[in-house]
Amino acid sequence: MSHENPAADLHLHTTASDGQLTIEQLPAAAHAGGVEVVAVTDHDRYHPELDAPVVERDGLTIIHGIELRVDAGDRQVDLLGYGVEQTPALTREITRLQEDRVERAREIVERVEDETEVIIDIDIQDGVGRPHIARAIDVSDAPYDYQGAFDELIGGGSPCYVPRELPSFDDGVAALKSACDVVSLAHPFRYRDPAGAIELCADLDAIERYYPYGFPVETDLLDSAIEKYDLLATGGSDCHDTRLGRAGPPRDEFSRISDRISAF
Repeated sequence: MSHENPAADLHLHTTASDGQLTIEQLPAAAHAGGVEVVAVTDHDRYHPELDAPVVERDGLTIIHGIELRVDAGDRQVDLLGYGVEQTPALTREITRLQEDRVERAREIVERVEDETEVIIDIDIQDGVGRPHIARAIDVSDAPYDYQGAFDELIGGGSPCYVPRELPSFDDGVAALKSACDVVSLAHPFRYRDPAGAIELCADLDAIERYYPYGFPVETDLLDSAIEKYDLLATGGSDCHDTRLGRAGPPRDEFSRISDRISAF
């Protein structure tokens, strides 16, 4: 769900992972989206240009965050960490995940090239993910556009798909809590069993309540979890393009979140 007047957009991706915005472009994008604070939550990595848990850039407050996918046994979920400090525990996990991302991307590309008999031109480096591969397939001579690449080649169950080696839920939470002031469950209604995913919040600080799903969600489940587990209500656009401010916590909710981030 979204909110009409978010004070902050606490879920976005930059060119450090699979987004389109650079740090330099964030202030203008945030201004256009009507938000005063953003959180950069790139996948499985620190942002190399953010050297503190909270920084200012051209009048914009940027919270250094991270998004980590974890294996909770019967499900995979995404966790968001806010106010990141570089700790040994999280750095070890990030290093392992980035090595896995690079090895996985190379294997996927090899499979795509074998499947299509087309050379895929892609620079494989830290932060690489399937969206990068899909974009490279789209501009290659292979007969697939971006979405077709996911649907026919590299999506789950497709011939060129390679699974990731994820940290366990407990290990991921421990690594994030060693480094972050707030750890939140991301987009609970994007999972097959939202109620089951929400139960994991017993071990977390927050849940992503404000999110642009594009379909109705059971907000009562979220509000019940917030009350039951004494959670903060985070939120953001999950921006991978350049449009910020589509969702996020209102000012009173964000005030509670910022109070928990020690760098504020």
